[in-house]
Order: sequence, then structure tokens, then C-alpha cells
Amino acid sequence: MLDMAYIRENGELLQRAADRKGIALSVAELLEQDERRRKLLREVERLRQDRNRLSGLIGGLMKQGAKEEAEQIKQGVQTTNDELGVLEVELTEVEASCRSLMLLVPNPVSADTPEGKSDADNVEVKRVGELPEFEFAPLSHVELGERLGIIDLQRGVKIGGARQYVLKGAGWHLHRAVQQLAMDVLESNGFTPLEVPMMVRGEALLNTGFFPTGEDQVFAIAEEDRYLVGTSEVSLVSYLAGEIVELNDGQPIRLAAATSCFRREIGSSGRDVHGLYRVHQFAKVEQVVVCENDPELSERLLQEITGNAERILQLLELPYRVVAVCAGDMSQKTHKQYDIETWMPSRQAYGETHSASNLLDFQARRANIRYRDEEGKLRYCHTLNNTAIATPRILIPLLENHQRADGSVYVPQALRPYLGGKTELRMDGY
Repeated sequence: MLDMAYIRENGELLQRAADRKGIALSVAELLEQDERRRKLLREVERLRQDRNRLSGLIGGLMKQGAKEEAEQIKQGVQTTNDELGVLEVELTEVEASCRSLMLLVPNPVSADTPEGKSDADNVEVKRVGELPEFEFAPLSHVELGERLGIIDLQRGVKIGGARQYVLKGAGWHLHRAVQQLAMDVLESNGFTPLEVPMMVRGEALLNTGFFPTGEDQVFAIAEEDRYLVGTSEVSLVSYLAGEIVELNDGQPIRLAAATSCFRREIGSSGRDVHGLYRVHQFAKVEQVVVCENDPELSERLLQEITGNAERILQLLELPYRVVAVCAGDMSQKTHKQYDIETWMPSRQAYGETHSASNLLDFQARRANIRYRDEEGKLRYCHTLNNTAIATPRILIPLLENHQRADGSVYVPQALRPYLGGKTELRMDGY
């Protein structure tokens, strides 16, 4: 959580950040509760000192034979204990209230974050690639997938209910190929690949800033303090939780994972229900960076990880745009964010496929990830994350942009080594 001293000094800034992000929080109430907590703590500590001082007198009086005086002091100790019992209960309640409110305090947004309330207010930064022009009536990824025999939505729903799917044959191979391509790109850029748990304790979600504000999006395992998470960011950051990390010569720690992910999609009823865009189970390649507490450095790294995702889209030969995410479309934990949206012909619009965020030290404070600076002082790290690729969503533009009039689908050159050298997908088989 943010330091309480910082919250006291920046109450107006943090209230504005909460309002912009749509978080129901009264910073004034938190400050009132904190003042009450500090007052109670002072009183509790005073009473404990009195009790200890009086208790120390009893033994001496008993040795001196002053039993009557000792008994009077014992009664005073009992009275103090009674007062302490009442105040300690009250202090515990106030501390719990403070903690609940502090867990809602958002990370302030960067000075260049756009104003706005939803993704409709995100600001385009740049566009890359030419939009396809078809001399035939293009098909959607669902139509293409069914004709090619690589996507089976009906059986997916039969197995798992709404927003489920089955990928088969070339669909399965594409799903795996884009993940491996992304991992290879990241590893060539200094990322260490990890296989990590996607079933985590609630503490991991709290420490990484996904709880309490995002709790409704996470699948909980009944009667256990464990959850299926929607990104390996949770596990990659938690991998270093509670540690003093080595940032040798100031070099960031770069971690990556390719995992299955799960998301409830609460609040998205009726939105993007067709096909593979918004599903409950998917796969992501995530990149996480942990670096020194230096805003200029973490800003450069934000550009770097966004560039990694762009490179992957360029290898997939897909047109896309980068947008600066507005405050109202940000999560509680985010300081600055870029989304990458890839052109999807069936939607006649760009659709979000990637997201990159700089969290400054917000996440590291919760997860207690620190390093020693040049003077040997312990400081909280900065953390960043980015979706290098998410599938099956990326299969939407991959199939739709590369379709041909004869019903085949062009395979980008970068994917061919992962697909046995195949140059196209055809209805007559993979």
C-alpha cells in the first residue's frame, strides 16, 4: 500500500486519482480513521507503560512486606488492564477500517495520462501498417474457423458453457505458435522464461493489486484461499515477493511466462460475445520487469516492453495502433498505460490485444520487493508488465486480415517455422 505519510501529504491528489479511476473511496474518511488510530495507539501505549511500571513495583513491595500497598497497586493494574481491553478492541477495529480503506487508495496517474471515463476516451498515439482491402466479401474469424475446421464454438459451449471454445488441428497449432514466437522474442531480449502457478493464494492477488478492486473478475476455488488468475503477472511479481532483490549494476530483472489464464468477465454481459474475443479461458505470454526506483528508468522500460509487443505484431504482419489509456479505463494499480489495438475486419474496428503498464513502486510496496541503492539504503522497486500476446484473441486479426478469396489463410513468414513450414491454411486440411 502507499505510505500513510504520503497519503496525508497528498490527500487531494489521491482523491482525484480515485475519482478519475471510478474507485469509491473517501480519502478524508481514511485520514479521519488514521488520526483516530494514532490517538488510540498513543493512549494504549501510555496505559501499557503504566501497567508495566506498576507491575514492576508489586514485587518490590511484596519483598518489603507492604502487602496492603501491593494489593492496592494490583487493583490499579487490574483497572488499567480493563481500560486497555476496551481500547485494544477499539484500536483493532479502527486499524482494520484503516487497512480496508488504504487497500482502495489508487496509484496516482502520470501527468500525461488522458482524461476520460472509458476506453472510448483513450487517445491514439500512432498507427502502424496498412488496413487490408478485400476484392471479395471477407469472412469473420468464426466463419473462417468453421470452414477451415479449426474452431468449434458449439462443442466448446457444450463442454464448458458460454464463452468457451475448442481449437483443433491448425487452430491448436496457431494458438501454440504465436505463444512460442512471443516467448522467443522476449528471451532474445533478455527475459528469463518461468513456468509459474496460476492457482494462487489470495495474498498474491492482494499484493499485486488485483484485490480488492478486481476480486469480482477472479474465479475462486470453493472453500480454499486459492484462485485462478487472469494473468501470470500475479505469479511473476509474487515470485519476488518479500525479497531484497539484486539489481546488478542497475540492470532490471526481466521475467516472462506463457500460461493459461482465467477471467470471469463480470460486467461484460452482451459485449463481444461472438467468437473468440471475450472468453473465460485463454493463454497469455506476459512480460514483467522489476527495476530501480527511478521514474525516468521505468518510463524508458515502459516504452521498451510496449515495443516488444509491437515487434511481435509486426512479425505477424498485422496492422495496429497504440493508444494512451485514459484514467477512467485504468485499474487501481496503474500509473501509466498503453494499449495496443489490432485491426479486426469483422468488427471494422481496432480491438484491444495488448496492454502495457508502469506501476512505479505501488505493487512492490504491497509485495514488499526491495533493493539496496548505491548508498546501501533499502528502497522499493518499480514494476512494469505487458501482454506480449494473448490467444485465442490474436487469432481474430490473424485469420481475418490474412484471408484470401479462395478461402485460404496466408501464414506470416515468422510463424512458418512453428507450423512445419506451412505457408497457408486451406479447407482441404492443415
